[in-house]
Amino acid sequence: MLKEQEHELRGTVRLLFQPAEEKAQGAQQLIKAGALNGVQAIFGMHNKPDLPVGTIGITGGPLMAAADGFIIEVEGLESHAAVPDAGLDPIVTAAHIVTALQSIVSRNVSPLQSAVVSVTQIHSGTTWNIIPGKAVLEGTIRTFDEHVRLRVLERFQQVVEGVGVAFGAQVSLRWIEGPPPVVNDEAWASVAKQTADELGFQSLEPVPSPAGEDFAFYQRVIPGLFVFMGTAGSREWHHPAFDLDEQALPVSVAFFSALAKQALERLEEAGGNSI
Repeated sequence: MLKEQEHELRGTVRLLFQPAEEKAQGAQQLIKAGALNGVQAIFGMHNKPDLPVGTIGITGGPLMAAADGFIIEVEGLESHAAVPDAGLDPIVTAAHIVTALQSIVSRNVSPLQSAVVSVTQIHSGTTWNIIPGKAVLEGTIRTFDEHVRLRVLERFQQVVEGVGVAFGAQVSLRWIEGPPPVVNDEAWASVAKQTADELGFQSLEPVPSPAGEDFAFYQRVIPGLFVFMGTAGSREWHHPAFDLDEQALPVSVAFFSALAKQALERLEEAGGNSI
């Protein structure tokens, strides 16, 4: 659609076909390759199964969360399960770490803010009658605000180390830094809402999602807007039965083509000519 209207465009539109979003590396690779050189603004989208086709979730400010990961290793001392006093049980220590971590969101994050701390894996032991020497926990932390993120990471480390000391276990903590939060540019959100309205699509303020999205790396370089495109599915992201209404495809094409044209006009008025 954009190609058909190329003669009407008041600048250049660069299309990015980005790999490796799930590993949160694709955006950084494209940035390093120079994909944003000379670019003034960037737009992106994710499908949203709980929104009907023709509805677009558009908002300024935070939309998706920073997504950090962690790996905790608890070193204990193996012993026979019948004589636990002869060893140091890392499973008990790990269990108390999981329980103590739940206090971070409820007691260290303001009720007016939000965060998620989820332990999603615990690995320890190989048989029924031996207390193992090691336990490994993995999981994720989600936050929308950088100050909240730093506070959660600080308390997380304090809790893990403190529980380890309390039980006499050696603990180590490794962070896996993920993408920062997706924070949309307010001005471009306003332009996008106007564009959706002019096309006859419904725009609404979406509920921010604690899922992560590496589009946020682009927004660290230039102003950007990420939207949720309604696809009317019955299952959420990553569900094995996920499906979408393909009528959402022409809606997306029409919306982003019109948004690109509108953005170029705004940038030309402001002295820029590329998005």
